[in-house]
Amino acid sequence: MEFLRKAAPPLIAIALILAFWEWLVWFKGWPTYKMAAPSDLWPAFWKYRTLFVKMGWETLWRTVVGLGVAVVFGTLLGMIMGFSRLMRDALYPVLVGFNAIPKATVVPVIALIFIGQHDFNTILIAFMISFFPIAVSVSIGLSTLEPEYRDILRALGASRLTIFWKIALPKTLPEFFGALKVAVTLAFIGTNLMEIVEPHGRGLGALFDSGKINADYPLMFAVLFALAFLGIVLFYFVVLLERIFAGWADRSAS
Repeated sequence: MEFLRKAAPPLIAIALILAFWEWLVWFKGWPTYKMAAPSDLWPAFWKYRTLFVKMGWETLWRTVVGLGVAVVFGTLLGMIMGFSRLMRDALYPVLVGFNAIPKATVVPVIALIFIGQHDFNTILIAFMISFFPIAVSVSIGLSTLEPEYRDILRALGASRLTIFWKIALPKTLPEFFGALKVAVTLAFIGTNLMEIVEPHGRGLGALFDSGKINADYPLMFAVLFALAFLGIVLFYFVVLLERIFAGWADRSAS
C-alpha cells in the first residue's frame, strides 16, 4: 500500500502528460512525419526492439562507468577542497570555468584526440559532465563541518582519517546523494552527446540519429522515451542507495 501511494503521483502525472500530448497531435492534425503521438511510439519500439535492447545496453553501461569514475574522482577532489581552504580557493574558479564550457564543443576535440576510441571517448564525456556537482557537494559538506567536532576528536587522539570516517563522511552523505541524483542525468547527457555529435553507430544516440536521417519521428521519440526510462531507473537506484546509507536524514527531517 505504501508503494502504491508513492508510485501513484508520478504515474498519474506521466499519464496526464501523455494524454495531453496525444490530444494535441490529434487536435492540430499533425502527420507522423511532423510530430509523433504517444500511440505511435509502441509500434516503433516493437519494430526496432532488438536494436533498442542492444543500443540501450551500450548507452547504459558506458553511462554507468562514466558516472562511477565521476563519483570516485569527484569525491576525492571534494575531499581535497573540503579539508583545505587553500585548495578550495585555488580549484573552485578552475572547476567553474571548466563546467561553463559547453560540452558539445568539447566532444569533437575529444574525438580528434582519441581517434577510434569510441568507448573511451563516450565514458570520458559522461565523466567530464557529471563529476562537478559531486565534487562541489562533498567540498561544501566537509568545509561546513562544525569545528567543535574536530577539536573534541583531536583532543581524544583521533586521526584525520578517523575524523573523516566517523563524522565528516556521514554528515556529507545527504549532500553527496543529492548531487549524485543530478549527476545521473548529466552522465546520460554526456553519453548521448558523444553518440550524436560524433556518431560511431553505437548506443541510443546512433539510433536517434538514424531516425533523424530517415525522418522517422516515431523512432526518434521512442529513443527519447528509452533514454528517459533508463535515466529514471538509474535515478531510483540512487534513491535506493540513499535510503540504505543515508536514510537517517529523511527520518530526521520528517
